[in-house]
Amino acid sequence: MIWDETNECGSRTQLEELQLTRLKETVNRVYHHVPFYRERFDEAGLRPGDINSLADIQALPFTTKDDLRENYPFKLFAVPMEQVVRVHASSGTTGKPVVVGYTAKDLDTWTDLTARMVTLAGVTAKDVAQVAFGYGLFTGGFGLHYGLERAGATVVPASGGNSEKQIMLMQDFGTTALISTPTYALYLAEVAQKMGLDPRKDLKLRIGLFGGEPWTEEMRREIEQRWDIKATDNYGLSEVLGPGVAGECQYAAGHHIAEDHFLIEVIDPETGKNVGFGEEGELVFTSLTKEAFPVIRFRTKDISIVNVEQCRCGRTTARMRKVTGRTDDMLIIRGVNVFPSQIESVLMEIEGVTPHYRINVTRRGYLDELEILVEVPEQKFSGRFKELELLETKIKQKLHSVLSINAKVRLVEPHTLERTSGKAKRVYDYRKSERGA
Repeated sequence: MIWDETNECGSRTQLEELQLTRLKETVNRVYHHVPFYRERFDEAGLRPGDINSLADIQALPFTTKDDLRENYPFKLFAVPMEQVVRVHASSGTTGKPVVVGYTAKDLDTWTDLTARMVTLAGVTAKDVAQVAFGYGLFTGGFGLHYGLERAGATVVPASGGNSEKQIMLMQDFGTTALISTPTYALYLAEVAQKMGLDPRKDLKLRIGLFGGEPWTEEMRREIEQRWDIKATDNYGLSEVLGPGVAGECQYAAGHHIAEDHFLIEVIDPETGKNVGFGEEGELVFTSLTKEAFPVIRFRTKDISIVNVEQCRCGRTTARMRKVTGRTDDMLIIRGVNVFPSQIESVLMEIEGVTPHYRINVTRRGYLDELEILVEVPEQKFSGRFKELELLETKIKQKLHSVLSINAKVRLVEPHTLERTSGKAKRVYDYRKSERGA
């Protein structure tokens, strides 16, 4: 159901009763069907029957991304593979993806939740929605696609890239809703202008649903000004579901969380203790309705604040502030999660490079650029130029296979990069200074 008035606008008491019922069912399911969770619960001296209130969840152990990677690919699934009808995956720090699965019912739930999200953002059956997210193992493209269809919109599955064609499709098909990363939306506005079009007048775009990377209120205003649209943000992560976990309504006063399907906690990232609503901390999610891949107390490493005040739109579900940062060193490049350790693991597998490298992240126009400086041994650098070209190409190809994005690679002479006796500084992110954020 796209508009679920009972669960989106009901009382906190009714919602919490539903959450507790579903939490008990989920804990019982993972205990009996996922050996990882059963072992963790047993170590903590817990049984499913010990969960008698929502507060009891704090006794359960956290689940981390390391846990998901260590159980690659299907060890955390709670149903037999015959019941899994689709898998998606997100990047991991070692190059191995975190794999998530969906039953037919999971896909139906996912579609409902993304439909709910795009509807509260303002999409209707009259819209022509162009999805400029990449399709594939990434959850963003397919997740939004099916939700938009269920909301009644006409979907244009353009996928990412081929920017001039994106503008052509927007012009010829009368696209009214754009789904992409916010930086790509700004870049598309530039492309449209280079093609001799005025994005505000020559195209019919009226709304944008953006996600996949953090963005500021200043960028929101710039997008809205360049396109003359309403720009909304949405939040989701593959480990929990994908898009559909939370999204903004027309008032953009925080992301409405689908609390009938997810139990949200806010913790102190250092101590792991709950700090409660209204305080800044790390977001922790527990799925309440997923069949194939339920997660218990998943630490997102995303920093935000959650409040339960009723929104002006009438919804009573908790709202989370835009994510302001992460507790780890993950980079988000054009909507793709990139870890420095991924890059290091690639470089260390390639013969002919030293263990010294530097990662530069910049922004050209509105698109993120990833450049990696790699030192090569003296004998390699003094060799033939063709050999260096081949080495550079090899590194680029291997990085692309792991990261799923293109990175610039520059080979530099020995001892060019800074050395330190302490913790090496590998990452230089210039985007904030360039954007004045």
